[in-house]
Amino acid sequence: MSKKFLFSLLVGIDWGSEFHQVCVLTPDSDVLGEKAFPHSGEGITQLIDWILDQGNCPVSEIAVNIEVPHGPIVDALLDRGFQVFSINPKQLDRFRDRFSPAGAKDDRLDARVLADILRTDPGCLRQLGSVHPQIVQLREWSRIKSDLAIERTRITHKLRAQLWRYFPQYTKLGFQLYSPVLRNLWMHMPTPDRAGRVRSTSVQRLLKQYRIRRINAESVLKTLRETPIIVADGVMDASTSHIQILLQKLDLNEKQINTADQTIKTILNLLHKEELSSQTEECSSPDQQILSNIDILTSIPGVGTIVLASLYAEAHSLLKTQNYPALRCLCGVAPVTQRSGKSNHVIQRKACHGRLVEAAYHWSRVASLHDPVSKSKYKELRRRGHSHGRALRTIGDRLLYIACVMLRDRTLFDPDHGSRQHAGQSDGAKAQ
Repeated sequence: MSKKFLFSLLVGIDWGSEFHQVCVLTPDSDVLGEKAFPHSGEGITQLIDWILDQGNCPVSEIAVNIEVPHGPIVDALLDRGFQVFSINPKQLDRFRDRFSPAGAKDDRLDARVLADILRTDPGCLRQLGSVHPQIVQLREWSRIKSDLAIERTRITHKLRAQLWRYFPQYTKLGFQLYSPVLRNLWMHMPTPDRAGRVRSTSVQRLLKQYRIRRINAESVLKTLRETPIIVADGVMDASTSHIQILLQKLDLNEKQINTADQTIKTILNLLHKEELSSQTEECSSPDQQILSNIDILTSIPGVGTIVLASLYAEAHSLLKTQNYPALRCLCGVAPVTQRSGKSNHVIQRKACHGRLVEAAYHWSRVASLHDPVSKSKYKELRRRGHSHGRALRTIGDRLLYIACVMLRDRTLFDPDHGSRQHAGQSDGAKAQ
């Protein structure tokens, strides 16, 4: 039986920043009601009560389709027991053409289209469910960490521009501009004149404090004492004042990033303990190895704290169900084929999740450096003429499949699995 016969009411909600348009249909496509509600606590409560008043049926038999799979409306609907679905905005745009080939668009039409999709094409929808509170926090903190890293890059670019104006020698030292050692060096030597009067012992003491061994104090001072740039009056004072503010921002940014890192690790540890506890309860044999999903994923080459947090935060339900097709689409590693007549093109997938794409990229990049199989596959793909990004997407696709198989079979990553299997096949061939 298809999904369209399981629900007594079909509801489409076109959300907005100020008002949410709602349309309620029967399974026979008859409109029971259309109404707009303001975005407020009282408005959302009225929205839910109004939907319940439209039909004499249990709340579990009411299906709601909404474009955005998160937010206060989704949380309120799930809390009341509605069956909530979401659809990709690109697909909604195509479904809208069924009702208006001329391209008309308004909130009432979108709500009607969303409700009608539940009747005609339920297979195109993704059902939403309640999310574990720790996953909600992990998602938020992983996004905070990403935003803080972007903000650090912006500040660093501004810092580089100011140093370029009057003291570009700092960029030749090889330190990251946001690193504490460079910030402290600048505080001791903010101008070329000051660099000419600082003792090497002071610089050596600072380098020792941060355990810097690849460069000594004499090399640092030699670089900073190169012929300075001649600047107009006031430029040096203006740049040093600007850099002081930028360094204060970097100090705060570093503290916030450290807080985010520690919080992410704490949440992952809590999730790890909960998973072990649930696995222990489900274990039927005392000799069976107890593994959490976190144990399994972290055993795969390339999966560190940041990649694991991104996967768990943005695709926890898909990992739990080992939904490989959906994962490879959201991570952007599934190619898109465009074939028509004699034309046949395979292009990179654009309809994907940005944070999962970034996680899959770094996962594949690190694996291609440390995993022998991934490294050899990367070299072979490059030899065949594939670009760096295309090769990493292919490796990421393979790693996602391996992760789903490992989660299904409850096993850890075995780097010698392929070689042992190949050896077994070779021995069998020799015996024959």
